[in-house]
Amino acid sequence: MGGDGHSVRATRLPAGVLRQPGRGRVHPAPGPSALPGSLWLDDHQYRHQNPWIKAGGRPEYEGIDGAVSGYVIDGDLHVDGNILNLDHGSPSLIVLGDLKAANLVLTGTSRLLVQGDIEVETFLGNSTDQHVEVLGDLRAALAIMWDEFLPEVGGRLRGRALVPDHVDLDGHGLAVEDPAPHAGLADLLVPEVLLADGDTPGEDLYLADTGLRYEHMIDRLVRGLPVMRGGRTVTPLEELPPKQ
Repeated sequence: MGGDGHSVRATRLPAGVLRQPGRGRVHPAPGPSALPGSLWLDDHQYRHQNPWIKAGGRPEYEGIDGAVSGYVIDGDLHVDGNILNLDHGSPSLIVLGDLKAANLVLTGTSRLLVQGDIEVETFLGNSTDQHVEVLGDLRAALAIMWDEFLPEVGGRLRGRALVPDHVDLDGHGLAVEDPAPHAGLADLLVPEVLLADGDTPGEDLYLADTGLRYEHMIDRLVRGLPVMRGGRTVTPLEELPPKQ
């Protein structure tokens, strides 16, 4: 049911997409929906922050605690800033339309289902303990998919894909349309996230073999700074999740 009391159109929810420990509610929100700032899914785990309660001011939200198992958006979702899941235990996000954001980072136990297209500057995902599915196209200038993380994409990946050498995207049924196949990463990314010739990565080793500074990328996105050349500067996160 949508946040306005109307039924949402039918959708296929994969088994387990709403199963997160410690929470038992799904929070419906009306669509299309627009959120100012960035959407930090970990925030709902650590501080029970619910952006639709905070920003909506609707009477039916009064008294609702922010700790929920998931959010169902009845239509499109447009987030002005970034969407980030950096840790484990965040709520699921189900969008029954298109999802647009500046950047999308999924490095925890993400549960994301989008019935339409995803459109972002950077898409970054890792780890296998996730269920990420988009029924339309994934549109990202750069999509980094690491540690055996591969989303289910019904359409095409329209942008540059960065995956381990042993991953065969065609074999996984993911068609890629790179608009600039001959451009190097230095042509796409800001210098701050690149390992220049002769540089040593120090402790930032995760994507060093690809020539990228992974921790630098995450730090910039947390602070709302772009990693793509010509990318947008957006609202930073208020605070980082506690170290586990």
